[in-house]
Amino acid sequence: MSDADRAAARRELVSALRRRLDASERTLSAISAVPRHEFVPEPHRDSAYADRPLPIGRDQTVSAPHMVATMTDLLDVERGDRVFEVGTGCGYHAAVVAEVVGPGNVFSAERVPELAADARERLARLGYDVTVVARDGREAFADEAPFDAAYLTCAAPESIPAAIVDRVSPGGRVVAPVREAGRQRLVRLTVREGGVDREDHGGVRFVPMR
Repeated sequence: MSDADRAAARRELVSALRRRLDASERTLSAISAVPRHEFVPEPHRDSAYADRPLPIGRDQTVSAPHMVATMTDLLDVERGDRVFEVGTGCGYHAAVVAEVVGPGNVFSAERVPELAADARERLARLGYDVTVVARDGREAFADEAPFDAAYLTCAAPESIPAAIVDRVSPGGRVVAPVREAGRQRLVRLTVREGGVDREDHGGVRFVPMR
């Protein structure tokens, strides 16, 4: 697929998301700006702008663009907000969020060292100032807290780990897939003084949190 074909496919993807989702133009602009084909292995690049997950190796996937858009919208962040990501993967989701919040404001933890190293190089090569560490998300970036928002790109077992929620300031959001009664649900928490407000945003399917 040529560069022109990829550009056309990306425009069509954004048009399809605009029809399908009640997504903000800010989020759609971020999806439009990120070259998803740069984040997937060569054998899958011709499918990069299909609205579906794709394998990235190490038994991991990059989420479908509609899910990245939905989660980015639910974070409700803006320029200058600081965001904590658990599960860098290939770095695509982090790049979309970075388009919204600006350089130096996304901090991402990836448990698989090889994926972390590849994502760090890829994001830097593409001009994204995202901090990536190879570490368990429950332990990463404690010294950078508090954040304005956080999200998981992997399904948490039963509940979002308190160590992640505790890194978010009151009024901030945490968005994550959570396994409940054998199903996964997309959950948004709004952090309050002394507790959280919880919203359910429907069924999803993600790789499990390790």
